Amino acid sequence: MINQTLLLFFPLMMAFAASSDLITMRISNRITLGLVAAFVVVAFLMGMPLGVFAMHLGIAFVVLVVGFTFFSLGWIGGGDAKLASATVLWLGLVPTLPYLIYAALLGGVLTITLLVLRRVPLPQALVRVAWVDRLHDNRSGVPYGIALAISGLLVYSDTTVFAFFTA
Repeated sequence: MINQTLLLFFPLMMAFAASSDLITMRISNRITLGLVAAFVVVAFLMGMPLGVFAMHLGIAFVVLVVGFTFFSLGWIGGGDAKLASATVLWLGLVPTLPYLIYAALLGGVLTITLLVLRRVPLPQALVRVAWVDRLHDNRSGVPYGIALAISGLLVYSDTTVFAFFTA
């Protein structure tokens, strides 16, 4: 039972991060901290060698530094930078490049779609829905956490964590 719970934790947190970003335009620090803490537990339970664990941490740190650079340039939100880093912590070296490629492509599609939809007036029934109205507002950003979460889910089955708990 604990294997299934640990296996599902990452996808559930990705879904929660995406839905939270969609509805509130924020990704809570609790989500990223939960992902980091759970990864430490999972790595311990897996008996992950210290060198592999350090590699996961190193990749996550690099992504965090790049993410906060993008944040300082106004390209992404701080929650997006933290979510990307926490996600990569779970993925490890090999799935990270496909993850980043998927995130860039899906994020681009999401951004273009939102820019196009923001030019079309909202139906009156949706104007009254606060999160839809906020999402439609040209002054709002893009809930990039959706692209990050979907990308993480696309590569999750290629991780050593997934392989360990499904073996």
